[in-house]
Amino acid sequence: MGRRAGGREARKALRAAPLAPEDKPVRPGQPGGRYMPLTEEQLRRVHMAMLDLLENVGFSRAIPSCIELVTKAGGKYTPEGRLLFPRELIERTMETCAREITLYGQSPEYDMHLSGTKVYFGTAGAAVHVADDWKKHGKYPGSGAYRESTIQDLYDASRLVDYHEHIHFFQRCMVARDIEQPAAMDLNTTYASVAGTRKHCGVSYVEAEHAEEGLRLLHEIAGGEDKWRERPFASVSCCFVVPPMRFAEDACKVLEVCTRGGMPILLLAAGQAGATSPASLAGAVVQECAECLAALAYVNLIVPGHPAIFGPWPFVSDLRTGAMSGGSGEQAVLMAACGQVGQYLDLPTGIAAGMADAKTPDAQSGFEKAYTVTLAGHSGTNLVYESVGMQASLLGFSFEGATIDNDMLGAINRSVRGVEIDDDNLALETIADVCLNGPEHFLGHDATLSRMESDYVYPEVGNRLTPAEWQELGSREVNQVAREKTTEILNTHFPSHISDELDARLRTRFDIRLPREQMKAGYSF
Repeated sequence: MGRRAGGREARKALRAAPLAPEDKPVRPGQPGGRYMPLTEEQLRRVHMAMLDLLENVGFSRAIPSCIELVTKAGGKYTPEGRLLFPRELIERTMETCAREITLYGQSPEYDMHLSGTKVYFGTAGAAVHVADDWKKHGKYPGSGAYRESTIQDLYDASRLVDYHEHIHFFQRCMVARDIEQPAAMDLNTTYASVAGTRKHCGVSYVEAEHAEEGLRLLHEIAGGEDKWRERPFASVSCCFVVPPMRFAEDACKVLEVCTRGGMPILLLAAGQAGATSPASLAGAVVQECAECLAALAYVNLIVPGHPAIFGPWPFVSDLRTGAMSGGSGEQAVLMAACGQVGQYLDLPTGIAAGMADAKTPDAQSGFEKAYTVTLAGHSGTNLVYESVGMQASLLGFSFEGATIDNDMLGAINRSVRGVEIDDDNLALETIADVCLNGPEHFLGHDATLSRMESDYVYPEVGNRLTPAEWQELGSREVNQVAREKTTEILNTHFPSHISDELDARLRTRFDIRLPREQMKAGYSF
């Protein structure tokens, strides 16, 4: 036990040295599960209600292949055209389904192991606008200008996620409004997503033929179908249901293609409370979770044990207007409850949080994102989608907001990590040394220096200056700092995991619309 002189210089030197991943204060996949909005008895009742709904109400609009699979496994197809899932079928599904899955990155250091209460944060959404677009409307408009999103924006968002430490995966967060044909949009969305980041990507397809083309593209990037199946680095987000309890025919065809194609699948049920699911929060949980359980059975009848993510995403309405309210307190507790149900069922689970109603990354956006994402992370769900950059209840994506959200996610992940209690952390020897041997403070102590980087998370754009220092440096608010940081990143960070040679081959085989010259140094964001 000892103290070190020259504390400021020692701290600078310590912070300059890179930490090994295992020594960082926060890491992808830290265990959550400390926030439990539902009691054990309430979870049991929700589970029983889900099984009752599937057995007695079931689904309409099932496609013939689904009906054949389910009825051969013991399901029933009623004269009214509803496909019922008996409890025995669901119980068999729970015996055969994958309990732990890995979502691979194109680089192994970004693999995500979904098991227990490990938590990962990422993007998602289908925003049709870029929010707070300072490029087009002046450097710092302060008015939240909006414009339609493009395929270049999607690629740039993927690059931004690739750079930021606390964003663990990228799922399509914008719609490429400059590509009108649905097939070309789906293909180019897949390409822009996986070209921009080495982290795991989530994609989506409108029709089965689009999924088949997307798989061919992914096979080429992976180096062959066999290598793709060994490490599928993209998952598909499948909205298989049109709530309440109606299958979406085209999406079910996509589900079948992607399941047989070895692509992990997010089974996404997104009812809106008070509109397409019950207004009661408990009823919304029951319906969306039941819908996801049926889809899980469907997938496991196609390929037993296929990697599937239980994805109940009940959204909240402002019942005064019917508008979605992604930043509400009700939304926060509703998604956390769904995350808890996923843990109760011991299924890889993904929920959505961070869908601010605010139109720009302002104070309202900050508090809406903070409590919705915090409760989601602490629920112990494995994946928190839409936690980055989303504004206007999913209608807009903000680049500067994504950079601010990276700071937020680092802090939230630190809260998920919690407080470790052991002999070393209780610090009795350190306290005794400081009190008995002087100088009666902990500044510069070896124990303090050793924990500066391993125990504490520091913001990249957040401000911790004194008022005097802040004023001396120009009184810049976080949005301005984030704009400058985002511009710096996107003018310099160009992932090169897809080589020029491979990219040239892809462009001879596929209708790639994103210009290659805008994917390299020299492109100005």
